[in-house]
Amino acid sequence: MQKISTVTASVIVLIAFYFTLSWGYEALRILTSPSYGLEDVWRSQFLFGIGRVFDLGPVGLIKLAAFFGTLKLAVACICALHIADRARCLMDGQPNSEILEGGLILVVLISIVSVGPASWSHSTDLMREHAYQLLFAALATGLCIFERSHARRAEPAAAEVPSRPQV
Repeated sequence: MQKISTVTASVIVLIAFYFTLSWGYEALRILTSPSYGLEDVWRSQFLFGIGRVFDLGPVGLIKLAAFFGTLKLAVACICALHIADRARCLMDGQPNSEILEGGLILVVLISIVSVGPASWSHSTDLMREHAYQLLFAALATGLCIFERSHARRAEPAAAEVPSRPQV
């Protein structure tokens, strides 16, 4: 059973590392761009779709792009924090996976909001990109739930072991 928990923790860390790098890079690209990433039509297509739905003007689109860039930076920081927490707990202790689960909920929400306009514009490549991120987040969330339930089952078993009296 130790191998399963090691594999589970490794996959969770790899997915957190993926979101740290990819979303962190994208967030920095968005937030350091003079037009908040709107010049990249491929990556900002979902922003234009959301802007069409809510009838946003140019200033509203820039604010929306900055908002999504900030959310992506927050997710990247949450995932980096979880990786650091896993490294801290490597020797002993249980990592706090609730922080990562909160970040993964943000990933799911952003991916769902992003895949809607991609489906309206019939862009299968863009839908595929957001669907992969949604699947990674779902996999990591499921593994966090499995890891937590495995840890809860292991606690009573460790408490039931009788201790030997000292002679």
